[in-house]
Amino acid sequence: MARITLILGGARSGKSRHGEDLALASGLDPVYIATAEAWDDEMRERIAAHQDRRQGQGWRDVEAPFDLAGAIAGNAATDRVLLVDCLTLWLSNLMHAEQDIPEASGFLREALVAAAGSVILISNEVGLGIVPENAMARRFRDLTGRLHQDLAGDADTVLLMVAGLPVVVKTGA
Repeated sequence: MARITLILGGARSGKSRHGEDLALASGLDPVYIATAEAWDDEMRERIAAHQDRRQGQGWRDVEAPFDLAGAIAGNAATDRVLLVDCLTLWLSNLMHAEQDIPEASGFLREALVAAAGSVILISNEVGLGIVPENAMARRFRDLTGRLHQDLAGDADTVLLMVAGLPVVVKTGA
């Protein structure tokens, strides 16, 4: 299994499910690092659906809406695979809390490079559509795009999910 795998894709493209399947197929102890916060009923339902899907499969859940680097550093081990779901929600959390995103992204990259074991990162590809009309949405798109470029450079494997199918973008690095 690749040490760092980045899985990108649009909404409902199958990113999380594919990441979960890769983690379970690795034979390592799976740790799910969740970045989502349940701000409304719809998000609570989405979180519950993800949790239900993982029931009985040996997952350990870790909540990390802000300190993702710390969660990776504190849970990485050679006998574990970490699944981070998802980076765009993490970036949204940081933006709303007015955190220093370039600094947090740097800490994330340092934690990934130092992590023992394997890490699977899930993120939404947000740069394929039209240019957002407001400054905050454009900033989010730009920050996400920069983070994806940096992480794709660090990753051993990069996949793009299209209609539930993984398309290999990078492998064997």
